[in-house]
Amino acid sequence: MKKSVINMNEDQKWMQYAILEAKKAAAVGEVPIGAVIVKDGEIIASGYNLRETSQLASSHAEFIAIERANNILGSWRLEGCTLYVTLEPCPMCAGAILQARIPRVVFGAPDPKAGCTGTLMNLLQDERFNHQAEVVHGIEEESCGQMLSDFFKQLREQKKKVKKSKDLH
Repeated sequence: MKKSVINMNEDQKWMQYAILEAKKAAAVGEVPIGAVIVKDGEIIASGYNLRETSQLASSHAEFIAIERANNILGSWRLEGCTLYVTLEPCPMCAGAILQARIPRVVFGAPDPKAGCTGTLMNLLQDERFNHQAEVVHGIEEESCGQMLSDFFKQLREQKKKVKKSKDLH
């Protein structure tokens, strides 16, 4: 599906906010993934990855943003909303997106290990479910992917330093 220039600019604008959320995750030592939910031209909820901090498997950026949006709107249905997320949703988050009835999802970088909106499978557009969502991919893909690459590179370097330090003692 071809996107208009206006939609691409809007998607890029909102993805920048998701990137800011991802940077918050990185600042606390979490994998830099961020999400925002937009309704009627406004961000109504946001979240960033907190899995290590909370030690809860469900503390993904999308999951947190969806729960916050549910509370703000007073409804489990997030009709009329768009979810922007820096990394392709995993199966858990894709399931939450379907359950919340989010009609549109925009993501930055694909996830070759757990992506379920087109990479490994496409749960959001499987017609066997009673809800499907429009999926737009690759918005700010380079920025989102580079942020993740940089994070994991730095993490590997830190682990090497710790190992080297232990080997010396």
